[in-house]
Amino acid sequence: MSSLLSYSGLSTKIRAMQSRLLTTQQYRELAELKTVPQAVAYLRQKPAYQNTWSSLSEDDLHRGKIEQLLVNSIYDDFTKIYRFSNMEQRNFLDLYFCRYEVSIMKECLNKIFDHRHVDLDLSLFKPFFDKHSKLDINKLTASGSVEEFVTNLKGTPYYQPLHALARLEDPTLFDYEMTLDLYYFSTIWKTKDKLLKKKDLEEITRAYGNKFDLLNLQWIYRSKQYYHMNSADIYALLIPVNYKLKKKEVSALVEADNMNTFESLLHQTYYGQRYDKLDSHTLEEMYSYIMKHVLLVASKQDPYSAATIYCYLYHKEHEIDRLITVLECIRYGCSPEDTMSYIFKS
Repeated sequence: MSSLLSYSGLSTKIRAMQSRLLTTQQYRELAELKTVPQAVAYLRQKPAYQNTWSSLSEDDLHRGKIEQLLVNSIYDDFTKIYRFSNMEQRNFLDLYFCRYEVSIMKECLNKIFDHRHVDLDLSLFKPFFDKHSKLDINKLTASGSVEEFVTNLKGTPYYQPLHALARLEDPTLFDYEMTLDLYYFSTIWKTKDKLLKKKDLEEITRAYGNKFDLLNLQWIYRSKQYYHMNSADIYALLIPVNYKLKKKEVSALVEADNMNTFESLLHQTYYGQRYDKLDSHTLEEMYSYIMKHVLLVASKQDPYSAATIYCYLYHKEHEIDRLITVLECIRYGCSPEDTMSYIFKS
């Protein structure tokens, strides 16, 4: 009963926000538009984007500005959910919030490695960000080198893992981004048991457990198929979590002599046996399908748990990825049919 009472108001709020997510028909209407300004005008009419896009002028219709506004709509929704949550629900949201910190740090690192300017407009999210994060965005965005960037992370939990990369002879952007991801994933898995209880813990363990297993499968496959990495280097990339994917199965996949053997071993795993369409060629597509399935089932079975929050945020972020894809397709003159095929694959 206490769980029902604590989540009933929040679930109602999230259902209202879910009703604003775009439908397949609306994606089709977007895909049929001929120009980016037309697409922007279309999105301005949608309740989910009216507020964040109201000040966008014709002069601001460049890729970076539009994508930043789309991402800001995620932050805006996250803030609304947080304000509507009680202390127990905020424990999960505080854990989830690290995802956005990692995303912002990756943007800054991309700017440094690409020698380009990054203008992170966090105006809508800044009051919340300043209250909940130890990151100094102004210092990070102004960093002119990786060394300066890492130094500006002192006092945050991200400093030590990134500082440790200095041991490498010539660390790449990939090294820094992978280190951030692994730190974030490991932190979630280690701290969830301390912050969550009962149904919340059960559903979030299931959601993240599936996510980490599927990401590891993707990384093993890519490492072997495209980069021909040795086993030791592949192990270093993997999230140190085993859920349905057993340690011995991970080792067998990493050590597989060829891709035919990998394929055979993949079919013997929990995921290969549960999902008929899963193979090495559909790993990325099936990742999205399986995660949607896991989260939808969890939110329906336990609508008064943290799974409801995670499910909405997952779909909102997925929508933003799709919208960026649609806008890119429009920009490059792709046919509506091709655009929709790209969307359905994601």
